[in-house]
Amino acid sequence: MSKQFVRFALLGLLIAALAGVFLRNNVAASESPTSLPKPVADDSLAASPGQETVVFAGGCFWGVQAVFQHVKGVSSATSGYSGGAKGTAEYEIVSTGTTNHAESVKVVFDPSKVTFGQLLQVFFSVAHDPTQLNHQGPDEGTQYRSVIFYSSEQQKKIADAYIAQLDQAKLFKKKIVTQVVPLKAFYPAEGYHQNYATLHPDNPYIAHYDLPKISNLQQMFPTLYKSQ
Repeated sequence: MSKQFVRFALLGLLIAALAGVFLRNNVAASESPTSLPKPVADDSLAASPGQETVVFAGGCFWGVQAVFQHVKGVSSATSGYSGGAKGTAEYEIVSTGTTNHAESVKVVFDPSKVTFGQLLQVFFSVAHDPTQLNHQGPDEGTQYRSVIFYSSEQQKKIADAYIAQLDQAKLFKKKIVTQVVPLKAFYPAEGYHQNYATLHPDNPYIAHYDLPKISNLQQMFPTLYKSQ
């Protein structure tokens, strides 16, 4: 039996016993639609259509991918691995927590429709809890760390400024631990990981951890939300 199926079975039992507690505490970084402000430092919408890329990591890539697939202006969101070497970019190896890879999502977006700062607002508000070090909810290990892999110096500038803005406002009980590092490479995950939340909405893990994030996105960012 593969590791992922063992993980699914164990998580199903755990969630069945403690679903209420998890839903109250771990669904998203913020429960309130007004809890996180817009980035003070952000680009304006571009005058003409284009394409930019950023890679986000924040726990299991199923949920992060599902969130950004529902954001207007995002043309694609792909689950994969970043931070380690090409030869170790395989799920079974990454799951050991020894590869320096993080489960990541490559987000391609049109800066004339959504700004990088708006993507950051979604990432910190909905996609994950940026104060959890090397884990998200029930998932533990360095492969679940919070990272922004930026593809330009402007992205780095905006990300650093937003993290400082949120920390200074003390909007989280703990300090943000999100890393901001240059994107060196992204390796797409295996096919069965792609669009997992969409294809398996009845999976206990998806139902309890990821679908509520999409609901929060729709509630908190109605002008950015799109149905698939």
